[in-house]
Amino acid sequence: MVDASLVIALLALLTGFITGAVFSFAGVPIPAPPSIAGVLGIVGIYLGYKVVEYLDVGYDLLEAIGI
Repeated sequence: MVDASLVIALLALLTGFITGAVFSFAGVPIPAPPSIAGVLGIVGIYLGYKVVEYLDVGYDLLEAIGI
């Protein structure tokens, strides 16, 4: 049995691949960083978010401003 999160990840990868192919075919720039440095920046944002979430630290900014 295949783990559901693996299936979701593979579907997300396939969706991104098809979207990138369509953008390239249509001759428009991709709505993502066009270099590995940009992709690594996005990965860094995700990892930073997950570390802070795991450590259970943070500040609820929306609550602080009353939203």
